[in-house]
Amino acid sequence: MAGRRSRAVRGAAAGLLAAVLALAGCAAPAPVGPASEEIQSLLDRHARALLDRDETGYLAALDPALVPAARTEFDRLAKVPLGGWKYRVTDVDRAGEGRVVARAELGYRIKGYDSGPATTERVLDLAERDGRWYVTGDRAAEGAPQQLWQQGEVTSVTGRRSLVLGVGQGQERLREIAAAADRAVPAVGDAWHGDWAGRVVVLVPASTEAMGRLLGGPAASYRGIAAVTTGRTGGGPTAPADRVIVNPEAYAVLGEFGRQMVLTHETTHVATRVQTTKATPVWLSEGFADWVAYRGTDRTAAQAAPELRRAVRAGDLPAELPEDEAFSFGGDADALARAYEGGWLACELIADRWGEEKLTAFYRAVGAHPGRDGAVEKALRKVLDTTPEEFTADWRTYLGERLG
Repeated sequence: MAGRRSRAVRGAAAGLLAAVLALAGCAAPAPVGPASEEIQSLLDRHARALLDRDETGYLAALDPALVPAARTEFDRLAKVPLGGWKYRVTDVDRAGEGRVVARAELGYRIKGYDSGPATTERVLDLAERDGRWYVTGDRAAEGAPQQLWQQGEVTSVTGRRSLVLGVGQGQERLREIAAAADRAVPAVGDAWHGDWAGRVVVLVPASTEAMGRLLGGPAASYRGIAAVTTGRTGGGPTAPADRVIVNPEAYAVLGEFGRQMVLTHETTHVATRVQTTKATPVWLSEGFADWVAYRGTDRTAAQAAPELRRAVRAGDLPAELPEDEAFSFGGDADALARAYEGGWLACELIADRWGEEKLTAFYRAVGAHPGRDGAVEKALRKVLDTTPEEFTADWRTYLGERLG
């Protein structure tokens, strides 16, 4: 979680919670029906024209009524350095004589940043005229996110290790975010020696409401959250690409330290994505991201964990490590902060007592387990030579030592 610890920051990063749903596209059976191959071929030509910046070819696939909006999107996408754009038709249903509704996965890559595509689901209406198919409607599938370029003119800032794309944002703000992302990448790389791109793409919409549309969820879920990370956990090197999405309103109220915390935390989620799986508890994924973000700073435990410190000093020492549900948004902000702080101090304990290499080995070992049941227990025994009961007792003692 980002920047300790104003209410605007609590829950700032919760990358995993938002990330699993945001841009992941699920595999689907190959489409069937006489029109499928023709529609796939049409969309292939449409995509190729976009990558070639061939406006005439791009518009040729569309019904005239769609041309004005499509031309606007074509112009906006000129600001995005695309390295790939591809549709995969997954289903085609007849909708009347000479009309069909097709579902397709749209995957796009940003040149120099994405090893795999960012994906989303689209629903396309098509009509056949004089032996040719034309797209008459194009919309996001139910629950699928909107794309940044559909929200307005895109401004692009390229950092040394980052690409920041914004809508409704000034160049100065985007350059500041790029500079923080550029600092975050080597900080994460120093703590996490894994196979990741070493670059990050940051999206900055115009408002919290626009952020919600990028994530396919209600804006109320993201108020006070400075940033989230999207992506599919445990998907391997070809998994859909991650995006860090900044909430411009919550981010703006943070100080310099808090802003850096946000982006370092979120970049940690990007770096650890492949090793973060359904076996990984949220206390570990979020605690580790906070550990990386605090690593090398001068923040004390009292400064970094004020809500948990208040509870410990009041005699309310938590009995167990926080459950996944404790990291949910929309509830008690103080309880949410205590969950993040408890996860961070669990990772801090491992780094202090067993060493940083053991902490990263523990993270990988948990994520490598085939499922949640037994994952932490096995990794504690194999990597740290301890048990869940002993580790929990050590953690509670550590809380008292650091926060009492």
